[in-house]
Amino acid sequence: MRELVATIDIEASPDEVWQVLTDFDRYPEWNPFITEIRGVPEEGARLQVRIEPPDGRSISFAPEVRRAAETVQLTWLGRVLVPGVFDGEHSFEIRPLEIADPRRVRFTQRERFRGLLVPLLWRSLDRDTRRGFEQMNEALKDRAEELAEARDTEDTEG
Repeated sequence: MRELVATIDIEASPDEVWQVLTDFDRYPEWNPFITEIRGVPEEGARLQVRIEPPDGRSISFAPEVRRAAETVQLTWLGRVLVPGVFDGEHSFEIRPLEIADPRRVRFTQRERFRGLLVPLLWRSLDRDTRRGFEQMNEALKDRAEELAEARDTEDTEG
């Protein structure tokens, strides 16, 4: 098994981050890595996902949602061909940084790779896919913080 992890702190609530993460229709507007998702973030659902790793080839696949815990975690399992060839369990985790300040979270994007092809593909995964995770995390941070700022402005004006 090999694992990629990218983490970023975001000045927004878990709800605001979850809203951006699960608004799949808007991914083309802001997400440089996962450029398309079709489907619903519900356990057992099948998604249609397109990723575009930096300096890599775009890939489309149809993972199954394994966990969808609102404002906490979204996890899917994608496979190439049959189980054991190339399996990737991808998760997005949202954790409040402090109980006293629920408007700051740590967002972690993680993928655990298993299968016969993983050693052959690891170099490009570790380079290109890791950069894609980091780029997506930065873009998610920007989008969620804009949403949080807009809500704060509405609260003070309203």
